[in-house]
Amino acid sequence: MCSDQQLHGINIVVTRPAHQAVFLTDRIRAMGGNPILFPVLEISDIDDPAPLNEVIARLNEFDWAIFVSPNAVNKAMSLIVEQYPVLPPQLRIAVVGKGSADALKARGINEVFVPTDQFDSEALLKLNELQDMKGKRVVIFRGNGGRRLLGDTLTQRGATVEYATCYRREKPTIDTAPLLASWSQNQIHAVIITSSEGLQNLFDILGSLGQQLLKLTPIFTVHERIARTAEDLGLKKIVFSPSHGDEGLLESLHLYFNSKLK
Repeated sequence: MCSDQQLHGINIVVTRPAHQAVFLTDRIRAMGGNPILFPVLEISDIDDPAPLNEVIARLNEFDWAIFVSPNAVNKAMSLIVEQYPVLPPQLRIAVVGKGSADALKARGINEVFVPTDQFDSEALLKLNELQDMKGKRVVIFRGNGGRRLLGDTLTQRGATVEYATCYRREKPTIDTAPLLASWSQNQIHAVIITSSEGLQNLFDILGSLGQQLLKLTPIFTVHERIARTAEDLGLKKIVFSPSHGDEGLLESLHLYFNSKLK
């Protein structure tokens, strides 16, 4: 991709949950930048796993299992393997993004349907295999709440859809003072946002002073829906590049700050 030190002296806020930010923060450091981890989503276990285990016990009844995130893969699969050393042979597996596919691959599951042009529910729903769903039974493993587009669309196409909540997404309690102090001294140069919910949480957590600083700071995302959320919140410098995942974010950072040096 890019050679080393192309983000030298650039301080970049990474808002992903800590356990999902390792690759991104490592690459930013390798490019000479300084990643500042500021998680705006907290991933935790569900209070009552009984409904999830009940769905998993019936996994052999489903035609499709869809995982909406790496968290869904890791939380659900740790329970699935306890009941199914080998997955039911009729079960087809689809994921929203490459990160989820990689998480399944790490567990030895390689036959996975995944979008190639963009990683979201809209892209997944474009797959040929998910067009005629009449009579199909689908389980969607996800966090609490979340968008209903995937399930609603598959239902409209004739599928019977069940949701299996396997983790919780919450807004963390986090001390903003150190970040705001650096930001007020013009020491924050970019913010990476990877979910609309995370962006809304960040906006709420920062308070009025932080919101004003955020509005004047370049915000990097690779998803159009997040860019629209940023616009709705009044953010002024939105760097949207419809590239794939973390590599797309890194490329956008490189191009943006390299152009500033010219």
